[in-house]
Amino acid sequence: MLTDKFIAHLQYEKRYSPHTVTAYKTDLEQFSTFLVEQLEIVDIAQADHNCVRAWLVELMEHARSTRSVNRKVSTLKSFYKFLRRIQEIDVDPMLKVVPPKNGQRLPVFVEESKMLRLTEELENATGFEGIRDRCIIELFYQTGMRLSELIGLKDQDLDISGPSLKVLGKRNKERIIPISHKLAELLNKYISIRIEHFGSSLGEDLILNDKGEHPDPKFVYRKVYHYLGLVTTAEKKSPHVLRHTFATHMLNNGADLNSIKEILGHSDLSSTQVYTHNTIEQLKNVHKKAHPKG
Repeated sequence: MLTDKFIAHLQYEKRYSPHTVTAYKTDLEQFSTFLVEQLEIVDIAQADHNCVRAWLVELMEHARSTRSVNRKVSTLKSFYKFLRRIQEIDVDPMLKVVPPKNGQRLPVFVEESKMLRLTEELENATGFEGIRDRCIIELFYQTGMRLSELIGLKDQDLDISGPSLKVLGKRNKERIIPISHKLAELLNKYISIRIEHFGSSLGEDLILNDKGEHPDPKFVYRKVYHYLGLVTTAEKKSPHVLRHTFATHMLNNGADLNSIKEILGHSDLSSTQVYTHNTIEQLKNVHKKAHPKG
């Protein structure tokens, strides 16, 4: 077995202590068991980066410490580096795995079915406040933008023909976020209704509060908290939860991690990596659909 070769390598070539060798062996046995029981993968050499991520998610969900998880990441890195060196694998799956940061927790997100139910209910919204609230939820869920970015949007940031939105992110870095034609039409409709209520001025804020003024963060937070409360009992119901939800649903539906990084405005990939918590069931479904013998 490949794991036996690796353990022998640690014992007789690396001359690791018995305690260290036992720790490595235990980690590999745990990962192998996870592959078989959860992903139906018998050969550890066939595991890819998504399999490793799924295992790390399970470990963190079961309250394993970040230090413990990172030790297991180190074990897998050494193991797959060894397999690559002896030409048992062509691609090292650990190259796409970023270990969790100290104290890092999985982001809270809303299930896709619940978000679809909420957005469907909001399609019946009417009047300025109703359409405005719908825009707030849709903007967060369809773009993953931050709270500060949403309240900073101006009318001229919306490109109907694109369609896209120009967002001013952290450190005053601008980025362009693609949006659906349906969202562009909704925003255009909202602007027309807003102008009917409050008039228009150059450089108008896109989102206004009930008085037609620039919204403060608490106003938007309360709106999100209210609407998420209609579909989830999770303790956290904030705009950032919708940002997490956007990224999670994008990944679960096959979006490229680097593309999501650009949309979210992250400076490095490790910040985006935290969203790679595909559920085991989703991974199994992907395997069944994509593999010839799935």
